[in-house]
Amino acid sequence: MRWDNLAEKRAENRTGLFDAESVTTRTFDTPEFRGVTFHEVRARSIVNRVPGASQMPFEWTVNPYRGCTHACVYCFARKTHSYLDLDTGLDFDSQIVVKINAPELLRSHLASRRWQGAHIAMGTNVDCYQRAEGRYRLMPGIIAALRDHANPFSILTKGTLILRDLELLRQAAEVTEVGVSVSTGFVDEELWRTVEPGTPSPQRRLDAVRTLTDHGIGCGVLMAPVIPFIGDRPDQLRATVRAIAASGATSVTPLVLHLRPGAREWFMAWLGTHHPHLVRRFERLYAEGAYAPKWYQRRITGQVHALAAEFGIGPSQRGVARRVPSVREPDLPGQTQLTLL
Repeated sequence: MRWDNLAEKRAENRTGLFDAESVTTRTFDTPEFRGVTFHEVRARSIVNRVPGASQMPFEWTVNPYRGCTHACVYCFARKTHSYLDLDTGLDFDSQIVVKINAPELLRSHLASRRWQGAHIAMGTNVDCYQRAEGRYRLMPGIIAALRDHANPFSILTKGTLILRDLELLRQAAEVTEVGVSVSTGFVDEELWRTVEPGTPSPQRRLDAVRTLTDHGIGCGVLMAPVIPFIGDRPDQLRATVRAIAASGATSVTPLVLHLRPGAREWFMAWLGTHHPHLVRRFERLYAEGAYAPKWYQRRITGQVHALAAEFGIGPSQRGVARRVPSVREPDLPGQTQLTLL
């Protein structure tokens, strides 16, 4: 397993595949974590720059975890596990890398003279509120650091655990721009149980949207993924947008399933087991690459936007971010920017 790009320093002595001085491997014999192995890493850096060619609307990310117990069969981040010589299927779901020094690293980075206070996105690779966060509690320290430096940030999650940090989010929103989005692609419970087996139910996620908005944290919904032939019928789209509207979401943004290498193989294997009659249709639809054809994406987007207008979901209202003075510390030597996306 290749840990050099994650480890705080290279160890002189290595034990098997692990850097003995930088990685601690733990398993917990509890129902919540049975079958899951955590690799606790002291990382060298935590703020990652998104490649210039990326279509992402942000430049910087923070990812305190790699791998995700949500076990979504379509997760585009599965490929990143292959960089550690782990497989993109079961290992991605059960071998979780935990950057235990993430909060302190972030605080040091934000204090650097080189840092200009750019927006930081979280939850864009794997979910920062997956079940592991309930044990490791990295996000309170991360949000507190961003709050103390009035640094704008956003969080995308399927995890209702975000409600634990509601007060910290409220405090941060008083001094900077805070964006929160919850990912809910469908409300069909049978579909949820098969493609997102480790996540809270769609209704629980939308209940979290309501709680956030009721406490002054505007929350949009990323309606993702819309899965062709399985979750894209007009009645399914209508039911989902209706539920999103009822949650008080500030906006809804549809995103059609995309199948990058690593995720594609795992998803297609799942499809062959659960919907074998659809395999050829998916192969044809995604014959040109990871994304569905533009005509299909436009069709779904048009349908969802029309439903959003019908149910009265308006655009999110951005507040005016305020900057507060913070104490800047000297630059840390030897910091390295990593790219995960």
